[in-house]
Amino acid sequence: MLDKLTREAFEPRKGEAFKLTHETASGELELKLASVQGTGLQGKAEREQFSLHFHGPRSPVLPQQIYHLENAEMGAMDLFLVPIARDEQGMIYEAVFT
Repeated sequence: MLDKLTREAFEPRKGEAFKLTHETASGELELKLASVQGTGLQGKAEREQFSLHFHGPRSPVLPQQIYHLENAEMGAMDLFLVPIARDEQGMIYEAVFT
């Protein structure tokens, strides 16, 4: 599954919803993929290193950990998300792929 999680796979999904389910989230939350940022460097997984930024609601603020997400086109995946900032839209979470 990890071999399918590439910058190129996420690029067309910008702006789309990712449904997050976890007991910390008290059920289900919707995150929107806000940006996909490549580094131009190749990581250990023989793919370009990249990061994803997701916008979520202001509350609850989710702690950094692995969350189960689902997208209509990409299907289900487990990603390690870290809260990195808050803006006028809510919380911003980051997932990094090396």
